[in-house]
Amino acid sequence: MILIGGSIGAEGEAFNDAVKQIKESVNKPVVLFPGNIGGVSKHADALYFMSLLNSKNPYWITGAQALAASVISNTNLEPIPTSLLIVEPGETVGWVGEARPIPYHKPDIAVAYALAGKMLGQRMTILERGSGAPGPSSPEMFRAVKEAVGHPVICAGSSKNLKDIETTIKAGADGIHIASLVQKSDDPFKKAKELVGFTKKIGKEKKS
Repeated sequence: MILIGGSIGAEGEAFNDAVKQIKESVNKPVVLFPGNIGGVSKHADALYFMSLLNSKNPYWITGAQALAASVISNTNLEPIPTSLLIVEPGETVGWVGEARPIPYHKPDIAVAYALAGKMLGQRMTILERGSGAPGPSSPEMFRAVKEAVGHPVICAGSSKNLKDIETTIKAGADGIHIASLVQKSDDPFKKAKELVGFTKKIGKEKKS
């Protein structure tokens, strides 16, 4: 699927026009990854209805969600209840979301938050280290969280190469958010096809 969003600046008329143009140009689900209430567009198919569970500010846990709920209910967007967990270093998303980043070497803390999210009704968990982080969350963290919650677990931000993707998927992740690897490529379309094909291949190997 095509994810659209960002921690800073992904809102307003330009954002809404971009979502509309992408939706009209691709035959894939367009899903919003909102950084705030301005990251909602009626032109998408769905959105992560996220709670940043390890934020120090209740606005990012339930406040923004309450402000956006009535707007979303008046669209055809499918809200996907999602736990967002920030793992150190957190980068921009951690700073904006006022998170207490989960230590990289403490999968038990990630499990505690992920289980709390599941018990609150969340149907997906995202482990996010932030764009620019040195790599994804640890394989041990993905393995432990997946075993604990059972529902889809997603790696967001920080995958640097194919090896990162392979390790993360085989450890327990069900999907990978990719942006910089495509954006910074000399041929973004070719790179996107390569990454999607490789990730599907690893996923099939994990199931067999």
